[in-house]
Amino acid sequence: MELIELIIDERDPMHGIEAVSVVEYPAIEENFIALAKHEVQLKEIDQEKRILMGPALTPNKKIYRKNEKTKREWEIYFSEETVRKASHLFQMKSNQNNATLEHATDLDDMSVVETWIIDDPKMDKANLYGFDLPKGTWMILMKVNNDDVWKKVKAGEVKGFSIEGYFADKYEMSIQNKEKEEIIAYLKEILDVKLESYSDYPKAASENAKVALRWAEENGWGSCGTSVGKARANQLAKGEPISRDTIARMAAFERHRQNSDKELGDGCGRLMWLAWGGDAGVEWAQRKLEQLKNQ
Repeated sequence: MELIELIIDERDPMHGIEAVSVVEYPAIEENFIALAKHEVQLKEIDQEKRILMGPALTPNKKIYRKNEKTKREWEIYFSEETVRKASHLFQMKSNQNNATLEHATDLDDMSVVETWIIDDPKMDKANLYGFDLPKGTWMILMKVNNDDVWKKVKAGEVKGFSIEGYFADKYEMSIQNKEKEEIIAYLKEILDVKLESYSDYPKAASENAKVALRWAEENGWGSCGTSVGKARANQLAKGEPISRDTIARMAAFERHRQNSDKELGDGCGRLMWLAWGGDAGVEWAQRKLEQLKNQ
């Protein structure tokens, strides 16, 4: 089976962990636990405070993946260096309050309140709670103020953490520079459009992309955006059909909504928000993705 190492390209602002999802079957196959008062030495951490502990990423652990459409099967893994880098970027981007349920539903009242990397498996405090995890594992504590999620925890319907984020294939990165890689990724999307594509996004999304392109034509892109982001703006501006994967990426751009009210020229945020369709495009993508999931 093909084995792929995933890495973070820090030059790409999209790379890193965007959110932590609470799931029934975590891909890393380690369950978090609800901390009970009698199980811990830290008095401020107990069951009444609804705190969950568990690994977010374990280095060098093979994770099975399968594309149901193509039936392709492969395994991915993260090096110890990538796990540490992912944990740092998660904090630096202030994504501690981004949480979802089963990678599908955004959650309120969920916060990662502590994270650390296991440097000494024998001495790490994770051992106090029954974990036997390798060096380099990224551990997190999550505060659960969401009553519905806590009920699922107590019922055993939620058993672990699963990350949401963007990574790159290390092999592809090693044989081509960043620009070529992004162009290839874009071409793959275009090929996928022939199989399944959608062009019913609102005219306002196209107009937003046109605004971004006109501004860039007059002022230049500077350090803003990637080849994929620029290609997306052209795609939307021309009203071209887009794939489900592209719709998912547009929906995920909700994480950057804080840029929607900024002025063009004030950094890259507003420019790239418009390039991906702006409010109209992102909101349509969220609705469309939910529709496709229910089909």
